[in-house]
Amino acid sequence: MEHEDGEFLPVSLEMVGEARRLMDSFNTKYSSNEKVVAVILGHNVQDLSKQLIEYGADAVVYADNPELKDVRNTIYTKVIGQIVQDTKSLGEIEPEYASDIKRPRYMFFAADSIGRHLSSTTLVELESGLASDINKLVIEDIEMSHQQKTGGTKETYAKTLEMYRPDFSGFLWTTILCLDNRNPAFKRDYHPQSCSIIPGVFEPLKRDSLREGKIIEFTPTIDPQDLKVKVLGREIIKSEVDFETPRTIVSFGRGIKDDPEQNIKLIENLAKELNAEIGVTLPMSKKPYQISQALDSKYMIPARVIGTSGHKTSAMLYVAAGVSGAMQHVMGMKDSGFVVGINPDEDAPIKNECDVFIKGRMEDVIPLLIEEIKKQIQIVEVQ
Repeated sequence: MEHEDGEFLPVSLEMVGEARRLMDSFNTKYSSNEKVVAVILGHNVQDLSKQLIEYGADAVVYADNPELKDVRNTIYTKVIGQIVQDTKSLGEIEPEYASDIKRPRYMFFAADSIGRHLSSTTLVELESGLASDINKLVIEDIEMSHQQKTGGTKETYAKTLEMYRPDFSGFLWTTILCLDNRNPAFKRDYHPQSCSIIPGVFEPLKRDSLREGKIIEFTPTIDPQDLKVKVLGREIIKSEVDFETPRTIVSFGRGIKDDPEQNIKLIENLAKELNAEIGVTLPMSKKPYQISQALDSKYMIPARVIGTSGHKTSAMLYVAAGVSGAMQHVMGMKDSGFVVGINPDEDAPIKNECDVFIKGRMEDVIPLLIEEIKKQIQIVEVQ
């Protein structure tokens, strides 16, 4: 659970909420009594633990130590590894399973700058697999045969966490599984099944002050060798792009391809007239076109991505210019109040998400929009 100045990051509460929903369904389906356990590291964090119970956790294991005040990845990795392999503490959470506990069944991390790093090193420590940037989770029993995993025979993998993420195009889902090797030649268990979750994808539960659960303090062992790295100062750097304040966002996608340089300048002019921020689709952050360094460094960057791999917005007005409507992008803008799409392809998926769809090339449509907006502004000013 990531926290800052006594407050949980929204993604932490989102993960607890999704874990609660998954485990409620899991326990009903499998007639079990398994638990959602939140792990929190830091200094003077005991009071925060009760909040996690109220947001859906069955139990909280916290490690409180001055050396855990600031995130140092090596130390955090080792302490989390100690906690999730401490069968004594985990056995206290649900005595029914105390004799069977080896490791958690599933683990979630945030897909942010801290969580992406921490999840990868923790799962190396635990010698299991990791799926990154996930935006959908399903638990199912699956049947499969695989030359490496099963030796070519069909096997049933019960209680498998299916972890979904959009592929590069945004139109297709990639399903990631973390399965044990049952092939006798390569036999090996992989647990926990783990992933990092994109912020803003899942809804947190409403806080319930009447919820009760167990809170367990864990005393970590910290290697003096790891204390050679000191945190002398810390400053939070805000995102270089603000998608929270603007009431209007203008986004562009591959539709700029005929003249990327000039079309981005058109987008700039439209955004200026609307007092809007500029967003991009995921492929744009991969710099697919040759443009000037000034525009490239300003707009073709991950910080401007709208979608499951970037920001989620509920802008009052959202203009999608040259955006096809890939699923990963739509998931980031579908909560906008009013959506205008500009695309020459009337069968583009974005049409289904629009309140107004303008069939046409952005090179032709945007200058007309800018001209009309200027006229309307003049009328309002005269009145």
